[in-house]
Amino acid sequence: MAKLYFYYSSMNAGKSTTLLQSSFNYQERGMETMLWTAAVDDRYGRGRVVSRIGLEARAHLFDPAVDMFAAVAARHLETPLACVLIDEAQFLTQAQVWQLGRVCDDLGIPVLCYGLRTDFQGELFEGSAYLLALADTLSEIKTVCECGRKATMNLRVDVHGRAVHQGAQTQIGGNDNYVALCRRHFVERMRG
Repeated sequence: MAKLYFYYSSMNAGKSTTLLQSSFNYQERGMETMLWTAAVDDRYGRGRVVSRIGLEARAHLFDPAVDMFAAVAARHLETPLACVLIDEAQFLTQAQVWQLGRVCDDLGIPVLCYGLRTDFQGELFEGSAYLLALADTLSEIKTVCECGRKATMNLRVDVHGRAVHQGAQTQIGGNDNYVALCRRHFVERMRG
């Protein structure tokens, strides 16, 4: 029976690397995968999943208007899919998470979602909230804080490295804009 998986972490834990390795493992055995990434994430160009260690692959783009079930079902009719992999899954909508559940339940295709759990203020993203609620399997990908403890929070910083307290939930950026921290150091940095 196909399952909906959610692999979550803070920034820089290797989510995209793990996704690309999973896709490679399927493809190496002659199985077709379908990769997706958020249209809003244009750090490395549109329609590409890119890891910090240099791995990359082409991917379909999703935004709130995309019906994930319909798109996957159409592709599955053309070429049978062994797995669907979603990068930047925090940007999925509630409806899209339910649609991905249908991909598992109605089409029998496992769906592996990779994304952040919380934003720079410690709030759940919509996609993450519904994946935490609906996924069959939840798995944390761990990374470390500057103190060596497990990092669970994403601190947004300005050009001077100071904590940003307000702003839009989504600001695409990498190592220059965010720091992965444990809760204790996140709170300390937010207090200033």
